[in-house]
Amino acid sequence: MTSCTRCLLNTMNTKSIRFDESGICNYCSYYDKVTASLGNIEQRKEWLDKKVAQIKEEGKNKEFDCILGVSGGVDSSYMALWAKESGLRPLVVHFDNGWNSELATQNIRNICEKLNFSLNTYVINWEEFKRLQIAYLRAGVIDIEALTDHAIMATIYSIAEKYKLKYTLSGFNYSTEAIMPKGWVFDKGDWDNIKDIYSKFGSGEPIRSFPHVSFYKKLYYHWFLKLESIQVLNYLPYNKAEAKKIITEKLSWRDYGGKHYESIFTKFYQAYILPVKFGVDKRIAHLSNLICSGQISKEEALKELSLPLYSDNELESEKNYVLKKLGLSDEEFSRLMNEPVRLHSDFKTEKVKWEKYFKLIKLLKFNFK
Repeated sequence: MTSCTRCLLNTMNTKSIRFDESGICNYCSYYDKVTASLGNIEQRKEWLDKKVAQIKEEGKNKEFDCILGVSGGVDSSYMALWAKESGLRPLVVHFDNGWNSELATQNIRNICEKLNFSLNTYVINWEEFKRLQIAYLRAGVIDIEALTDHAIMATIYSIAEKYKLKYTLSGFNYSTEAIMPKGWVFDKGDWDNIKDIYSKFGSGEPIRSFPHVSFYKKLYYHWFLKLESIQVLNYLPYNKAEAKKIITEKLSWRDYGGKHYESIFTKFYQAYILPVKFGVDKRIAHLSNLICSGQISKEEALKELSLPLYSDNELESEKNYVLKKLGLSDEEFSRLMNEPVRLHSDFKTEKVKWEKYFKLIKLLKFNFK
């Protein structure tokens, strides 16, 4: 086994890993490249200040000037506080897929009350969403969470169109999310992939109300509505531990004990389904990001990685809850966990459409010149 001299990735846990002459892996190199592309601290601040001024100017005659999705996690909670302190007037949206923990619900309530934001909650059709999640379990593909992420994306786009809002504040940030090994996730926006997986492993009942966005609808949002997602935290000196302290003090926020653990299903997926069926421990990627951003040492990361994902009692309780909510027996779930893994690319994807699109764009640019 060969390990990166900097982060936690190695040839055992990451198939697509490569190393330079110093033993630094390609994922660390990618982290350095994308963070450097943002400029230094002063340049990032200047860019964000201009963008905030632009949002305010374009939204001054509207009830809201931007959209902010809030999950109750660290990133979106901190961003909500930043938006308030920056004088923005976001339309706050929470997407409820039926898996919120009680603590997440309370955290979201505290955020909106303390910041005087009105909360707009979109509640998904649970029966449809359950059928989609079960189809993904039966298909044996790795990124079950793509369903939620796709629906959130589609919901945000729809709301932006309805309220004529151009800007969305995104919680994605390189300091905690840039490193993610190839094959651990899939394209969240690929509606063709979701449709094909459900057509082959779903119940046969039609999906009518699940929020989705097709390839051509995405082009419409980009070219005609010119929607812009602003990754705010990339332009701030964002430190996860410090952010937790701040939102705890100012928003009465309480910790979940893990990244994205505000969702009961996400916790079970990351702490049980991924490691047991796919041999993936996402903590490796999450901690590697924190190492690269200088927030923890490699020794501290290894110590945290050595901790169990679940205690025995907690695992049994949450497993029972998840299976009961999904309507799966323990026997059926065990069978699904032992069936072969399939790749998302074994099903239809939007890859060919995107390839044709970029060829067309390249041709048009060439002809224009």
